[in-house]
Amino acid sequence: MSAVSEQLPDGRYGRSRSADERADRTLKIVGAVLGALLVVLIGWFGYHYVFGTKISAEVITFKASDKAVKAHLEVRKDTDAKGYCTIRSLSADGAEVGRADFRFDQRDSRIDKVVTLRTTSRGTSAELLGCHTG
Repeated sequence: MSAVSEQLPDGRYGRSRSADERADRTLKIVGAVLGALLVVLIGWFGYHYVFGTKISAEVITFKASDKAVKAHLEVRKDTDAKGYCTIRSLSADGAEVGRADFRFDQRDSRIDKVVTLRTTSRGTSAELLGCHTG
């Protein structure tokens, strides 16, 4: 009687168990590295979102005339931050009659400034649209 071999022929039925284990290990390492990079990226964006340089402002008062609106702005920012604020004015019927950006490059953390916004007709408001760094 002859002995029957218990092993499968090489290359006939796919990869061996050791090759599968190596591939699984490689996939686990690649997945761990990509996961760590994703966590670092989310942390970096989160930090800059929470602790990034911010400029905030508000219109304290305004005075309208036929061709301009004078607005008193109070700006709060980091001392080294530079940026601008956008103001617009609307007419009595709600149409926009003026819009302008005003830069703030001073090294103060609080700035009080009266700015003049030229309008195409009489403005009835001075509305702060927002402030941005840059």
